[in-house]
Amino acid sequence: MTRHAVFRATIAASLALMLGACASQSGVRDDAPPPPVGSTAPTAAATQDIGAQVPSGEAVSVPMPDSGLSSTTIDDDAFPAIDATDAQASAGAPTQAELDYAALYGEPPYDPVYDATLPAPAQLPSSFDPWEKLNRRVHAFNNVVDRAIATPLAKAYVKVVPRPLRLGVSNFFHNLGQPVSALNALLQGKPKQAAQSLGRFALNSTVGIGGIFDPASDAKLPNKSEDFGQTLGVWGWKTSRYVELPLFGPRTVRDSFGLVGDGQLSPIRQVEDDKTRVFLQGLQLVDVRTQLFAVDSMRAGAVDDYSLVRDAWLQRRNYQIFGDRERKVDDSELPDYLREDSANPTVPVDVMPIIPGAPTN
Repeated sequence: MTRHAVFRATIAASLALMLGACASQSGVRDDAPPPPVGSTAPTAAATQDIGAQVPSGEAVSVPMPDSGLSSTTIDDDAFPAIDATDAQASAGAPTQAELDYAALYGEPPYDPVYDATLPAPAQLPSSFDPWEKLNRRVHAFNNVVDRAIATPLAKAYVKVVPRPLRLGVSNFFHNLGQPVSALNALLQGKPKQAAQSLGRFALNSTVGIGGIFDPASDAKLPNKSEDFGQTLGVWGWKTSRYVELPLFGPRTVRDSFGLVGDGQLSPIRQVEDDKTRVFLQGLQLVDVRTQLFAVDSMRAGAVDDYSLVRDAWLQRRNYQIFGDRERKVDDSELPDYLREDSANPTVPVDVMPIIPGAPTN
């Protein structure tokens, strides 16, 4: 056979194969997806016959000819229908079974939002202030006096007196309170702190030239203050109602009694000359007011100045009485108003007025 004859025979065979393929696909829709590679898909008619012969709910075995794979079993139970009960459960609402259980046993259905078996949420300590109406009036009066008298005097004092001299005045008054602090520390069962307070007083009064300088802090003697109000708290008077005293500011009933006890031992009140005593008391008040400048900006932005002062003072007071016995953190980790320092002082007992004609000791 010649080469041209072989070429013509090859073209004729190719055309025959193409015509046969077209004839086999004549019963399939043009838009039907092609069958998977390596398998022969059942026709639409065969699928309809299978669905008509097999009842609903029974397993269907579909043969996969020429695929080399085992037949695949399709079970209706593998795809359960999602009913209304499952939808309720997924939405968090109690199901009908839970409602029936509650009706039988008298228990309310479980509420995923509110669970009565969970512990109660943490409650912040509330301020014991049954005299709030009266205290607010006194607080308003104290603010008027502070704005009209105390603040202008303190600003003039800061403007006129140099800072080193003001620091010496503060050291002098802090040093005068160390003997009373030592006595109260001893009454509270703190002999070590009592010895430290006496050591501070002795060192600052001598080497510190009457307490103007503070070599005791360089000697690692801490400056801690204790008063009779704290002593009463340690002795068992733990809860006391809040009261704001005219001119003296925040206190409790317990601390008001403490003022009377400490007042009998106040060094300044032992000064017999009235002019000298009043001058020292006035200077101490001005010095205390200058130390409160740091908290003025915080109070200015408060929605309720009375609640801010009351709550902060009570928290700090409770820490002063009970915190050192339950202390688990360092003082540097505490908020400023809880620290045992001179940045947030109160009106001292030394400035308590003396009734004319009354003994001073």
